[in-house]
Amino acid sequence: MRRVRLYLPQPLQADSEIVVGDERAHYLRTVLRLRPGAALTVFNGGGGEFEAEVLALGRKAVRLYIGPWHEREAESPLKIHLGLAIAKGERMDWAVQKAVELGVAAITPLLTARCNVRLEGDRAEHKRRHWQAVAVAACEQCGRNRMPAMLTPRTLADWLPGRRGLVLDPAGRSLAALPSPKTELSLLIGPEGGLTPEELDHARQAGFVPAALGPRILRVETAAVAALTAVQLRWGDLR
Repeated sequence: MRRVRLYLPQPLQADSEIVVGDERAHYLRTVLRLRPGAALTVFNGGGGEFEAEVLALGRKAVRLYIGPWHEREAESPLKIHLGLAIAKGERMDWAVQKAVELGVAAITPLLTARCNVRLEGDRAEHKRRHWQAVAVAACEQCGRNRMPAMLTPRTLADWLPGRRGLVLDPAGRSLAALPSPKTELSLLIGPEGGLTPEELDHARQAGFVPAALGPRILRVETAAVAALTAVQLRWGDLR
């Protein structure tokens, strides 16, 4: 039986006991219905993972024993920073989830000219925390022990400076014709209506190379999965 994996954003030490409260305790007790003696794996995002065991479950807290630490990694040698135009609702959640499963190192949600989502006031931070929770659940599911960075939404103009990488463009070059990016790559994916000609021009001027994924027009969430899979197959850990 596969062990439950749990992300705990706190210092962890082998042969110790900790108390988990709030949402994590509710998740273990009510959602997973674990019982004392249940074995699980915990990690804090800093690399590696610990064996753990449920000692006691209360209404508001769960006590865990932290056992041996194991130096297991599941990170890609290619550090991908995904700049992703914000899609509505569950489509963005799905794109974030799959991007994490496919090994991105960081995600910046982008506001572009044709993006039909507006984040004003505190909504940007609220959405960032929501997408961070999606990323946490994806790491727990897929076996990653390092948490990818979920950055605050920003405009494309704010994100481009100082970066180089690929921008998806139906008129771009095939990935097979592009040189290796070595160890880091920024990947820019526009909204469903595409980046405007001006935005594509700004991306090219910033050092982004237009790359195509075939003759079909893909939705944002499909493009994210297809592009990350292709990049990982070409230069990452899916080779």
